[in-house]
Amino acid sequence: MQSPSIPARHRARRLFVTAAVTLTLVAGSLTGASAAQAANPYERGPAPTVAALEASRGPFATAQQSVSSTVSGFGGGIIYYPTSTSEGTFGAVAISPGYTASWSSISWLGPRIASHGFVVIGIETNSVLDQPGSRGDQLLAALDYLTRTSSVRTRIDASRLAVAGHSMGGGGSLEAARSRPSLQAAVPLAPWNTTKSWSTLRVPTLIIGGESDSVAAVSSHSIPFYNSIPASAEKSYLELNNASHFFPQTTNTPTARQAVAWLKRFVDDDTRYDQFICPGPSGSAISDYRSTCPLS
Repeated sequence: MQSPSIPARHRARRLFVTAAVTLTLVAGSLTGASAAQAANPYERGPAPTVAALEASRGPFATAQQSVSSTVSGFGGGIIYYPTSTSEGTFGAVAISPGYTASWSSISWLGPRIASHGFVVIGIETNSVLDQPGSRGDQLLAALDYLTRTSSVRTRIDASRLAVAGHSMGGGGSLEAARSRPSLQAAVPLAPWNTTKSWSTLRVPTLIIGGESDSVAAVSSHSIPFYNSIPASAEKSYLELNNASHFFPQTTNTPTARQAVAWLKRFVDDDTRYDQFICPGPSGSAISDYRSTCPLS
């Protein structure tokens, strides 16, 4: 079904994009790729395909650098970023691992997402025992570090930021999104949190759960979380067939495909990715999919 409304920041962006298209048509001097970029200044990379989203890497070459554990607000980590300097700035994503885990447990997500045109910071938490609230604060601290202090800050558009995480890190991404409604997207993976209602969350959120999760059972975590988020925020729920709580800890194509599509759609405002969100993925790997379907 279509959402009855959409957050104000996305409405404003659409007005901006519409104005840019009108100016392009009036000027009549732009064609091809340059016209597309004028229509959406956040658009990065070629037109998407299923094959491109399912490949081990996207269209951008990437590099990485370490962040010291002495940094303020979180426990350090690794930054992955596109090496291209011809595309302008990129959106950024901070990702937290789960309870007792380190970034290495889900580190495949860093270069995978970055190669589609994002700066990604995979964080280490201050303590592996940190709870979701603390992880949410640390995700926000990592975004602040990226945009204000890091050596890649000039590559980042500080108005286009997102959070993600696994397990308690996924619960932390919900906490971060609720605390900072200016974020453009959240992607909790097998999220765990004692809070079940997220009715005040306003950030477009994709929740990915595992059907056979015995740690954060979808019936008491992912599904109630999804149901409680207002439709006006834009939301989707993807459930992986027979997947355990630990599905993000190995390379998982459905997870990567949908996460990238969601980030491209809401961080880059790239409506070329609508096709992957609505009607959404299907097949033997998917046990459930629900979405408010973003408005184009």
